[in-house]
Amino acid sequence: MRIGIPKEVVPGERRVALTPDAVTRLVKTGNEVLVEAGAGDKAFLTDGDYQSAGAKIVSTAAAFGESDLVVKFHKPLDNPRLGKHEVDALREGAALIAFLYPATNPELVRRLMARRITAFSMDLIPRITRAQSMDALSSQANVAGYKAVLIAAEVMPKFLPMMTTAAGTIRPAKVLVLGAGVAGLQAIATARRLGAVVWGYDVRPVVKEQVESLGAKFLEFDLGVKDAQDKGGYAKELSEEAKRKQQQMLAEKTKEFDVVITTALIPGKPAPRLITKETVAGMKPGSVIVDLAAETGGNCELTEPDKEVVKNGVTIIGPTNLPSTVPMHASQLYARNVVELLKLIVKDGKLNLDFNDEIIKGACVTHDGKNLRG
Repeated sequence: MRIGIPKEVVPGERRVALTPDAVTRLVKTGNEVLVEAGAGDKAFLTDGDYQSAGAKIVSTAAAFGESDLVVKFHKPLDNPRLGKHEVDALREGAALIAFLYPATNPELVRRLMARRITAFSMDLIPRITRAQSMDALSSQANVAGYKAVLIAAEVMPKFLPMMTTAAGTIRPAKVLVLGAGVAGLQAIATARRLGAVVWGYDVRPVVKEQVESLGAKFLEFDLGVKDAQDKGGYAKELSEEAKRKQQQMLAEKTKEFDVVITTALIPGKPAPRLITKETVAGMKPGSVIVDLAAETGGNCELTEPDKEVVKNGVTIIGPTNLPSTVPMHASQLYARNVVELLKLIVKDGKLNLDFNDEIIKGACVTHDGKNLRG
């Protein structure tokens, strides 16, 4: 099978979908890998690195049009190097792997159907034990949670750890992480490693043990909610009354913290509003909020995507693509996820799709001109 790796066109994106170590594994199993010239440059992976791994360096058009299967990070877009949309550059009937987010991109799904593309969306990999090695959402969320703490530490006008000096002892900073999914747990672990006193909060009581296992304390509120977790392990959307209670309780607690990192998301819906502008007004001047939900509306009312704003002395940062700021390891992790998926769907150089398989059924968006998502 010919596997194409094009250069991403999203502004500021530094990751590449497959790294040389992944290319080596694919070539050893009989595949041919076509890498667009310069695809890995921003991740410090040269064309020479790819050639040494067994890949062929090709043009943009060849990476799309001569491949049986194309692997990307971002959904297909208008590509200035091609002069057309990336879906139209794919060979009709080819396969595609990327983060597609089909629920919010219906026009893209129609384009894929029209070209009879077999498309797999990495955001739809089911969160089951057998699919953990393919879970790219988790691998990239780990990077985001780690980097969020470093950003807060850089901006905050205080030390994170306790400092004992000849001039006296400096007390450690207090960090609150809202949302204890993969990104939140990594943020907790990173803040603890840097010496902060850390608290975690989540509407799902089941994560309390995970938070405490990392050396943090668990913030508990009685919202009157019995079942706050869906079948996929994600938090459910709260009732309006529960949302109001949550905002009130958080408004009181956030006054105590130097850093608040928010990671709460609800699949397919706007990010839950946890921190209001009134809450921000009650926080200590010099406090920092890093909102990892900025791309879907933000957990903080005052967040502006990809901007740093200061309100009432509180700095609010809303990054939308933190994994791209750690391109070497973020690319490596994603490449491993993709290789594991390819091991499932490719047999003897051809797609071998068993739609009774929970992973294939869950991740495949379009096939043979049909929308498999509904």
